[in-house]
Amino acid sequence: MSDLDTMLDFQDARLRAFLRTVWSVLSGQPNQLLSWAEVREHLHIGGQVYRGIQTVPLHQIVGSVDRYRDFDRAFLPTQSHTMRRWRSISRAFYDDVGLPPVKLYKVGDAYFVLDGNHRVSVARDRGQEFIEAEVIEARTRVPVEASIDADDLEILGEYADFLERTRLDDLRPDQNIRFTIGGGYQRLLEHIAVHRYFMGLEQQRFIPEEEAICDWYDNLYIPLVRIIREQDILKHFPGRTEADLYLWIMDHQHFLREQFGPQVRPEEAAQHFADQYSSRLLHRLARALRRLLPRRRKRLTSQGGDE
Repeated sequence: MSDLDTMLDFQDARLRAFLRTVWSVLSGQPNQLLSWAEVREHLHIGGQVYRGIQTVPLHQIVGSVDRYRDFDRAFLPTQSHTMRRWRSISRAFYDDVGLPPVKLYKVGDAYFVLDGNHRVSVARDRGQEFIEAEVIEARTRVPVEASIDADDLEILGEYADFLERTRLDDLRPDQNIRFTIGGGYQRLLEHIAVHRYFMGLEQQRFIPEEEAICDWYDNLYIPLVRIIREQDILKHFPGRTEADLYLWIMDHQHFLREQFGPQVRPEEAAQHFADQYSSRLLHRLARALRRLLPRRRKRLTSQGGDE
């Protein structure tokens, strides 16, 4: 393979990286690799276990330890200073020269390059689907998917903070409280604090925090989640989660109780919330169509008269 071939390949990869950057700006879709340092900080990464040599899907490699600015989410080179090393690896691929496995950190279903960024880049550029890697798996309390981006990382970081604070994953291993919006976990901590306060008033004793957390989860959160499932409310809010709806319905119940008194039950608040907000867009659309159709009929009638 000639130097010209490797140069043209690199320039083509750089052009595609540029076009992906433009599309990312226009569409708002993320195109950056994740920084391992930020992931480690946000997700409270714990102990590490060496998993040995494994075959890893390339599309699940989503970040890097120290080269996350040199490549984009598809591991296309974004910086000219990577050219020499990239071309050297590209030539080795063409000449079928054996290369050592890359080294990766694994968290959940996502991988981060410790060593071998250029090998990952060239492998993806050549259309490979898998790569041999030495894998070191790191522990975190939250589920991490290969599709994780910077926005997901922020919310997962809040989730990790929440679990560190409450140990709910130890107390209730089946818990799966997932938000699509930031700030939700902090509000849950506030709900737990208020619940603990009223438990103490009602029972006239000091309530340990762990007891309050379990009681809130068992007697407030889970019952409302069951109502959401039984009434199939989530289907009216695509892209949202049961935790999102829990907060919205609790806010709505508080609003209704201010209007109609403390007798408003959670299931009534849930149904009223779904009726009010899931159908509101449909009602608005129907009104808009009713306003639009007479105008269109007038135009058609007018056009018919001119002919």
